[in-house]
Amino acid sequence: MAVEQPLGTPVTPSGDQTRIHNIGYRTYDGPRLGRAYARRSLYSQSLRGSYGLGRSVKSKVLPMLLFVVMCVPAAIMVAVAVATKAKELPLEYTRYAIVMQAVISLYVASQAPQSVSRDLRFKTVPLYFSRPIETADYVRAKYAALASAMFILTAAPLLVLYAGALLAKLDFTDQTKGFAQGLVSVALLSLLFAGIGLVIASVTPRRGFGIAAVIAVLTISYGAVSTLQAIADAQGNASAIPWIGLFSPVTLVDGVQSAFLGATSAFPGGVGPDNAEGAVYVLVCLGLIAAAYGLLVRRYKKVGL
Repeated sequence: MAVEQPLGTPVTPSGDQTRIHNIGYRTYDGPRLGRAYARRSLYSQSLRGSYGLGRSVKSKVLPMLLFVVMCVPAAIMVAVAVATKAKELPLEYTRYAIVMQAVISLYVASQAPQSVSRDLRFKTVPLYFSRPIETADYVRAKYAALASAMFILTAAPLLVLYAGALLAKLDFTDQTKGFAQGLVSVALLSLLFAGIGLVIASVTPRRGFGIAAVIAVLTISYGAVSTLQAIADAQGNASAIPWIGLFSPVTLVDGVQSAFLGATSAFPGGVGPDNAEGAVYVLVCLGLIAAAYGLLVRRYKKVGL
């Protein structure tokens, strides 16, 4: 059916509306850096983000404040040891992270959601996988970055203690051995806490929910285990205390270091696991780390579809 055109309105042929513009798109002839470079870049970016580097000033406040809070008690202990010419440090290297567990838990609760929740909330995860990077690469980079950030947080005060001990002219061999044991302890703690924090944070894109969930899991598990251990100690059932300690990340690390690193146990009555029980602690720790990695890979395979 013909459509009447208004009088005086010129009819422009449709072919005259077509224009071809040369906007200068060119092919990329540079090097293809591949998956390894993508993994390193994601790791570096995530590690820097764990301390707010490259982000706003507001993002730097909490991680830097927690870092200072972790190091200040160590500096005070060093000052006291030097001033009083003490023969040993007030606190063992392996005990420092256990004493400061509240600060460590707060750090992982704040930074695990920061590492993964924004990618989930803004739905940018599939964009990562559109590049030459796979699910396992993304998970390894994020896991390694948070574990490295936590290792920096927990190892820095040990370094302060070690330097102070040498300044106080304490026995070099004993202090070096204790420092090495402390580094092994905090390395295990960093891997375990990072895995737990990332698994919980990956469940929700809401950062606030992730923070609350991580704090709840770490705090409630430790409180429940400590209470049950105290009850077992009060009832004279000391043999049950090490087995109860398997159900909290903090007591797991405490059990491993008291069994194999010569640390003083924080369990009621000072009853830590023996070598056989300590082997179970090590297996549980390694199993939780492997399980956390596996759960993260499965989770992001679904998200990246």
